[in-house]
Amino acid sequence: MTATNRLAKGIRTVANDIAQGFFEISHNGFALLGLAVMFAIITLTVRPELRKETEVRLMGWLQDRHIQATGLEVEADAVERATASNPQDLPKQQAAVAYWLSKKYNVAPEPLSALVAEAYETGQRSKLDPTLILAVMAVESGFNPFAQSHVGAQGLMQVMTKVHSDKYEGFGGKMAAFDPVSNLRVGAKVLKECIARAGSIEGGLKFYVGAANMEADGGYAAKVLAEHARLLSVAAGKPVPMIAPTPVKAPATPAPDAAPAVENVASLIHSS
Repeated sequence: MTATNRLAKGIRTVANDIAQGFFEISHNGFALLGLAVMFAIITLTVRPELRKETEVRLMGWLQDRHIQATGLEVEADAVERATASNPQDLPKQQAAVAYWLSKKYNVAPEPLSALVAEAYETGQRSKLDPTLILAVMAVESGFNPFAQSHVGAQGLMQVMTKVHSDKYEGFGGKMAAFDPVSNLRVGAKVLKECIARAGSIEGGLKFYVGAANMEADGGYAAKVLAEHARLLSVAAGKPVPMIAPTPVKAPATPAPDAAPAVENVASLIHSS
């Protein structure tokens, strides 16, 4: 064997030894990594508090990276707080009402869809026409969940929060007046109580606006009933023209000797 052949054979031997060693090291490294991952999974499964802490740390790291990249602080659950839904997911009748109200009151159809769906659910539970609830909401606030009158009526249905604070206890307190769904549910309950007390929808609306002991309610009941009739037609699939909303004239403040009886005060909503 010549010197050149011996040199080539030696180089091949060294190369094979290096390759074999690298394979064994890599194989053992992957095996150790697999064992480490397996032990980590077992530990996190057995110790849920460690799993939770790890998830929190990981989410924190991911959020920090996102903030560094975009300059925006994110909240993954923010969408769950939004009062909105896809109008296409609603039944045909409800979708028609949502789209019509959206166009008339210049409100996005997604939040209106959520309110329409809630009005129908609340109406079914309380045996109250959902389109009447929506009509009151339309006249009272124009679907502004942060509206407040000069006498303190608040939210979508302009409920007097101070008078009906007990009704908000189940929603976490008076601040829930500005949560659209909470305000809708409380307003619907008070509206039902007013109708039951008056014995008719028109009379109940007069109670609702705080004009129970007055001769006139400033046209409030007539306006709500007209909007109610339009919404019934929309829900039935009939074409209904848009009529721009106009403010309702508040009923005159009663003189001291004509003030409502004490037993009626709790049932009144406001004197908008």
